[in-house]
Amino acid sequence: MDDDATDNHLRTTGPQAGPHAGPHAEDQAKDQAEDRAGDHAVVLGAGMAGLLAARVLAMRFSRVTVLERDELPQGEPVFRPGIPQSRHTHVLWARGVELIERMLPGTTGKLLAAGAALVESPRDFLWLSPADWFGPVPGARVLLASRELLDRTVRAEVLRNPRVRIRGGATAAGLVAGADGRTVSGVRLRDGEQLAARLVVDATGRTSKAPAWLTEIGHQAPAVTRYDSHLGYSSRYFEMPDDPARSWQGVYVQGRPDLPRGGVLMPLDGNRWLVTLVGNGEHAPPVREEEFLPFARSLRSPALYDAIRDAVPLSAPTAFRNTANEWRHYERLERWPAGFVVLGDAACRFNPVYGHGMTVAALAAEALAKEIRTLSPEQIAAASRRIQRRTTAVVAVPWQIATSEDMRYAVTEGPPPDRATRILQRYMARVMAGANTDPAIAARFFGVLSLTRPPGILMDPVTMVRVLSKPRLPDTPEATAYPPHHGPPAERGVRRKA
Repeated sequence: MDDDATDNHLRTTGPQAGPHAGPHAEDQAKDQAEDRAGDHAVVLGAGMAGLLAARVLAMRFSRVTVLERDELPQGEPVFRPGIPQSRHTHVLWARGVELIERMLPGTTGKLLAAGAALVESPRDFLWLSPADWFGPVPGARVLLASRELLDRTVRAEVLRNPRVRIRGGATAAGLVAGADGRTVSGVRLRDGEQLAARLVVDATGRTSKAPAWLTEIGHQAPAVTRYDSHLGYSSRYFEMPDDPARSWQGVYVQGRPDLPRGGVLMPLDGNRWLVTLVGNGEHAPPVREEEFLPFARSLRSPALYDAIRDAVPLSAPTAFRNTANEWRHYERLERWPAGFVVLGDAACRFNPVYGHGMTVAALAAEALAKEIRTLSPEQIAAASRRIQRRTTAVVAVPWQIATSEDMRYAVTEGPPPDRATRILQRYMARVMAGANTDPAIAARFFGVLSLTRPPGILMDPVTMVRVLSKPRLPDTPEATAYPPHHGPPAERGVRRKA
């Protein structure tokens, strides 16, 4: 990323007209105002995708305005309606940590100082995969923090750039088309205000109205590919119990097609645990308090239940059901208006159980930075179609991961898997089983899962030989209650209530 201390911004504004600029001073001032509007980018949405896009656009635009429908909280990190899934577990994979740190140096340190944790996955977890327990094998780093803390910290770092400002309580209602009908020249707000801009970026997430906005200005809405495994979430905060003997940071018990329910426990800032129970279809987890622990006890391992059975709850359970994978194929449209780009969940959203959303937002921002690095604002607007395709390309791998796994479940709605996908599913089941105990396979598997390494490394001859040489697992392998390297609480001398 460019350093803000070195202004390599391509200027489009002329010198300011002084009070004695001559008889044409009024016309010159008008021209300069139009120039300044042309050097203005508007980002819709102050989530992770919008904030990182604003940071990148500030390299080339002298003004970047982020419009956010929520009134943004000040001070301590708190929940806001615009990120409803923030009450459920989030992870920021290694690639996302790396890219955000590159764009906003010092962010990781600020998060850690505020109580976030940077851990090794799966080494620091009790993780039961669909095959078996992961041993203490190498994997990938993940940053664990409340979404509220991530949101507040990244927003504060982005706002350190004087070119960026955020307007809270501002809701976009549509696009403003240019006179030629082939460009977007701004955005219309709900109160009727029109905000002129050379570039408009929609990062409003799952609720994006971009398809309708495009048809309003004479363009086509995109085709949509959708897979819905009908996954449900139910999450609850707990006070983190004192336990000097505890050697793990989190617990992850995955479901599988024969028992499609699971759960994850992660440490958060504020000395808290956040526990998210998950299930597909009729196995969706309950929201009633008295049913939360019994559901946790019904998982394939008692590890998560044992951890929270005596912990003090800090909240009631909260549900989330909008978990479908949905790709709006803007990149396929033959006609695309100059001056408009759609990023993040607004373009492609994933089942959040795989934890890729924030990392994909960072990858899209990186792709955006590469595309605009040497362009003027006018050139950026003209290149919108190419930018849309390049920023969308980053979703291909996480989309394949999420949808191929979701297609294992009978309740999943979407295009059926083709023969190649079925072969890949069988191979990846063996990769997962091999990764449980083989350090070489585990390192490659988690490199791909964290979006740090290309998926091709799982298909190279050396890896394939290691994977296929492992004994074939039965369709419904049995697993012990706890991994061999970590016994149940009673064996660790931790007091348990009867």
